[in-house]
Amino acid sequence: MSGTPFRRVRSSLITAVAAALLAAGCSGGGESASRDATLVAYLGQAGDMQVNFNPFSSSVIEGPGTIFEPLFFFNITKDVAPQPLLGTAYSWNADGTKLSITLRPGVQFSDGTPFTARDVVFTLDMVAKHKSINTTGYNGKAVAPDDTHVEITFPAPAFTQGPQVLGRTFMVPQHLWSKIADPANDVIAQPVGTGPYKLDSFKPQAFTYTANPAYWGGEPAVKHIRFLGLSGNQAGADALAAKQIDWQTGPVPDIKNVAKTYAGYQAVITPMFQVALFACANAALGCTGPQTDPAVRQAIYRAINRTQLNALAFEGTASDISPGFALLERDAKWISPKLKEKAAPDAPDPAQAATLLQGAGYTRGGDGVFAKDGKPLELTVQVPSGWTDYITAVDTMAQQLKQAGIKLISQQVSYNEWADARTRGRFQLLIDQLLQGPSADPYYTFNYYFATETTAKVGESAYPNYSRFSDPEVDAALNALKQIAPDDAAKRQPLYDVVQTKAEQAMPYIPVLTSGTISVYHDAKFTGWPTKDNLYAFPAVWNRPDQAQIYKALKPAGQ
Repeated sequence: MSGTPFRRVRSSLITAVAAALLAAGCSGGGESASRDATLVAYLGQAGDMQVNFNPFSSSVIEGPGTIFEPLFFFNITKDVAPQPLLGTAYSWNADGTKLSITLRPGVQFSDGTPFTARDVVFTLDMVAKHKSINTTGYNGKAVAPDDTHVEITFPAPAFTQGPQVLGRTFMVPQHLWSKIADPANDVIAQPVGTGPYKLDSFKPQAFTYTANPAYWGGEPAVKHIRFLGLSGNQAGADALAAKQIDWQTGPVPDIKNVAKTYAGYQAVITPMFQVALFACANAALGCTGPQTDPAVRQAIYRAINRTQLNALAFEGTASDISPGFALLERDAKWISPKLKEKAAPDAPDPAQAATLLQGAGYTRGGDGVFAKDGKPLELTVQVPSGWTDYITAVDTMAQQLKQAGIKLISQQVSYNEWADARTRGRFQLLIDQLLQGPSADPYYTFNYYFATETTAKVGESAYPNYSRFSDPEVDAALNALKQIAPDDAAKRQPLYDVVQTKAEQAMPYIPVLTSGTISVYHDAKFTGWPTKDNLYAFPAVWNRPDQAQIYKALKPAGQ
């Protein structure tokens, strides 16, 4: 069962892209490109790609949504009804222990084999059997009364499992996957699914999809998609300037003038992921250092100049963030009225930061740095090398916090070192983002990052509660939310209030800003892209299954 598919790629490498594009067999820009029905996408993959279209593998390169479909599409950008895909309808019983699903009749896998309820039951049973792919704790029992109906029974109310089961579990063919021994790790080089596209060819520098002529929703208007591997974001920007790619997601220079800088292109910026300084915060679980003191975390929060930070590190594309970690725009109805502040302050308050530190026993030394028990208040922030925006953000915050008597030290490490330190709690602070879940509901972010069951002692692997936060009131609220229907706002809001106010008080994740996910697309070559006013899917080339909804909606210009 797939979690939120999300890839961040940051690179400061400046390389020529002509050789890579030539090796990939890409068409050139200009009028010839506008007549070419092939859409060229850059996934953010740096270097050669490894073939693997297994939707349950952590090393999957593509396929979920485009080749392997879920039952429904849940739009994470806004609270709207899910869109039917392989399923046409679903319903819960009153207590949330039984989920009944009606399937679309007449669907075929790309090898011509009929898709039936037996494939759904097989896929769900496979998830339940293999812990390594059951990342959300699915514990249902599925049965197929006939070819177009599935019933799933849960041992306890499971409303919150619905979007994951319905929208992020990618259906596979039983007649092929029953022969796969290890669904988490086996490489799938020749994928067979029900989706709008089929794999045409694969090379380490690029692979190509072709439209599925037998797709149940009709053959897509975009007949071919080519995915490139380049060397990083600068290479992607160079390829955009040369009109060699049609869609990429990631930072590009001078984003506010994208239509001028990249003629024929437009951009959409979507506030979705919340940037924070993750603190190893829980001394009881083995965290050490001054960041284990909530007063220190609160002081850092007060000392940040977010207006300046947005301008210097994020080109003004970031937006306000709530200290309760519900999205200010999408989750407006769930923002707790009991929060002291609806949004983190834009301007710093060094006086308040000093008051907090003094209350915690710190005194300011002659060098301007606060100290306690003879130890200066110094904190190391880990950031992956090459993540240029985050490196700039940490360096900027270091200068800002210096004015408040806090010494912040940037430590650039490899991505693998950073990820391992994050998982095992071997850090004081690190910069990262809180991710969203399978639907437009803050419950999933809360449960991912604040539940005791998603963390572990320092030295052990935690996922994704990397701060090691644990609070019995928060756990009780999250467990209660699992038993309440998603549309019962009256019962849910008091529980959301508990989580958000605890997050604001303890601040194991120090709110920085809500990042704007930047997607640049070739509007002169293809029409039908998501826009700020029509976010029918989250517009990120690496976000699955949203990317499939976008490919299906696009048409070559002039059609």
